[in-house]
Amino acid sequence: MKKQRRKFTAAFKAQVAIEALKERQTLSELAVRFDIHPNQISTWKQEFLSKADQVFESPREKKPEEREDEMALYAKIGQLEMERDFLKKSLTKLDRLK
Repeated sequence: MKKQRRKFTAAFKAQVAIEALKERQTLSELAVRFDIHPNQISTWKQEFLSKADQVFESPREKKPEEREDEMALYAKIGQLEMERDFLKKSLTKLDRLK
């Protein structure tokens, strides 16, 4: 029987990374405490440090090109919905004729 892969939440990963940054315990001790491999702790710690600058960034504004792309997609969705509705009506009319 296959062993299911464990999935960790972002909050858990952050907690482990912060504990590793505090350096009050060794990686081996943290691994036993959190029941994960020491290499995984090191990976999460490096990822946490590499993305730390994003915490203080302001929310990203959409670029005009992104807004235009988004509006084009909404227009396409509207067009496809209208076509679908038209085809539904046509199909019901054909069914009545049979």
